[in-house]
Amino acid sequence: MIEHVDILEKQEELLQFDTFQHEDALKLGNLMVEYAKKNDITIAFSIRMNSGCIVFQYCPDGTNLLNQKWMERKFNTVKLMERSSLMSALAWEEDGCDAHIHGLNPDEYALCGGGFPIRVKGNSVPVGAVIASNLFHIADHEFVISCLKEYLGHSEVPAYPY
Repeated sequence: MIEHVDILEKQEELLQFDTFQHEDALKLGNLMVEYAKKNDITIAFSIRMNSGCIVFQYCPDGTNLLNQKWMERKFNTVKLMERSSLMSALAWEEDGCDAHIHGLNPDEYALCGGGFPIRVKGNSVPVGAVIASNLFHIADHEFVISCLKEYLGHSEVPAYPY
């Protein structure tokens, strides 16, 4: 489990932006649409600022409102924990915790992969999150990571094993 946490920490360390504005969300979102189409992946994704403002969202045919609800729950987890939703899931699993122990409603928070913080270099607090839904939750996470690696030009970022 420690090795997996190390990989997630490395992903968060390397996949940071110099700046992040709404225009960056548009560019990243368009890259993600093209990546999904090129790889024949049916996946919904959203880019949100910590204010909750959805600055980009894509829900292709084959996705639905349930995916949107999962993205909302994953976003809430990233925003609250200030780390990927997969990292939170692993950490809480290792501690034997669940959302109820922390007073969190599982209808509002998701302990699974698919939510990743948007960090600006030099700022420890994320400014937003990229969230995906429709695949196995670790595949949702890796979709986001693959797109961020391509967008930011970081080929050395390790993949999470599944």
